[in-house]
Amino acid sequence: MTRIRLTGRQGTLLGFEVSGHAGAGTEGNDLVCAAISFLATTAANALETVAGVKPRVSQQEAYLKASIKPEQANQATDTILAMFRQGALDLELAHPEHVTLIEDTN
Repeated sequence: MTRIRLTGRQGTLLGFEVSGHAGAGTEGNDLVCAAISFLATTAANALETVAGVKPRVSQQEAYLKASIKPEQANQATDTILAMFRQGALDLELAHPEHVTLIEDTN
């Protein structure tokens, strides 16, 4: 099971944390895990290359966390993180036995 946690303050998305293996296929052939990895890596990279901010990134086996400071938030970071949220929600809806989305944006 992969757990995706969105983080933020006062309704503004400021980052995400992805942990665990989806377990939807054999190692190297898990399309759900590949989709999650692609989505998370692209969003983390886009915060820097598209939005122009330097996110804090932590990455290990089956784990990726990317976050920005509240003062770094701008229209581009909002769009990138909203896109990440939509992709994570789509994956959770399509594969509820393999993906859990948690929103912690209060």
